[in-house]
Amino acid sequence: MTIEITSAQARRIALAAQGFGRPASAEPGTRQVNDLVRRLGVVQIDSVNVVSRTHYLPLFSRLGAYDRGLLERAAWGPGKRSLFEYWGHEASFLPVESQPLLRWRMARAQGGELWTGLARFGRERRDYIDGVLTEIERRGSVTGADFAAGPRGKPGWWEWSDGKRALEWLFWSGFITTRTRRGFERVYDLTERVLPAAVADAPTPDDAEAQRGLILIAARAMGIATAADLRDYFRLSLEDSRARLAELVEARALTPVTVRGWSKPAYLHPEARRPRRVEASALLSPFDNLIWFRDRTERLFGVRVRLEIYTPAHKRERGYYVLPFLQDEAITACVDLKADRQKRALLVQAAWSEPEADGDTPIRLATELRRMAPWLNLDTVTVVGRGDLAPALETALNAGPPI
Repeated sequence: MTIEITSAQARRIALAAQGFGRPASAEPGTRQVNDLVRRLGVVQIDSVNVVSRTHYLPLFSRLGAYDRGLLERAAWGPGKRSLFEYWGHEASFLPVESQPLLRWRMARAQGGELWTGLARFGRERRDYIDGVLTEIERRGSVTGADFAAGPRGKPGWWEWSDGKRALEWLFWSGFITTRTRRGFERVYDLTERVLPAAVADAPTPDDAEAQRGLILIAARAMGIATAADLRDYFRLSLEDSRARLAELVEARALTPVTVRGWSKPAYLHPEARRPRRVEASALLSPFDNLIWFRDRTERLFGVRVRLEIYTPAHKRERGYYVLPFLQDEAITACVDLKADRQKRALLVQAAWSEPEADGDTPIRLATELRRMAPWLNLDTVTVVGRGDLAPALETALNAGPPI
């Protein structure tokens, strides 16, 4: 008999699995940072810094005002690290112990399963790529600037040099990884010189075992999910994810369930918590794990979240860098934010209400913005733009004490 779950229960399960509704630590430390990244399984990296680079934001949404240096040291610091960079969801931080689960993807990249331009480059310039790898073995850590000479690619390749293409091919294929970053530029080195020895020397699971492992990480991180949700989390192919999901259900590692209002079957992780309520206040990066798959976001919260960074300014509906606001179990608002670092101000360029907004929404959103500003080393929060929620938010901000 199939288990039936209400949409409200599914929403609470999803929020709890993502780390919301848990008691906050007064001073989140290394353990809390590592535990959260392991819970999420993957944290997307993005270079846009209009508020904060996105990889810092999911931890702030769940932990509060943590020291961003903790994440940087976990990923790029000297000594034994707990995170590494690879193509997980997109470019991502992942726990180092997940690296063997992604070696099948690296092997396929070596075999040419990459986006078209880089795959062709790998086939046509393999001797050159091998020469770059030999130079890294000899020299040690390198950046794209160390191999900047050579013809440039088309604009869609960000005008990469041949050297940069070689480095990215080697990165995709697992030969090299990120040792650290300077500014936001990757510094590459041989994977075995970067990862802890226990990880680098760990046996490589076969493709099916690794993919099952990734789906289980995704299922634990989401609590309850459709097949499409699970496939998207680590960007698996339809063929691979369909086969692995069937195997996991047969092994009773995942439980098929029906969610009222969902058009597709769902799967429940055996460790998923089922809280009676979730209390949370959080501004969500547009690349946050909770909302990055827009179909799932609409299914869970009944709101339409769209990334408009690449939309021409005159066509944007909500703004450039819009963060939805999670108020307990609902997304009740969204704000287009910008950190004006010269004036040390967090600017609210637009504020919009969502259907489940209530009378507390402006006050709770103002509280969260006032909590975010000092974490970003900013002194004030100022409403400077449009939106139906902007007047009430401005009133709530003005009514509070100085930051």
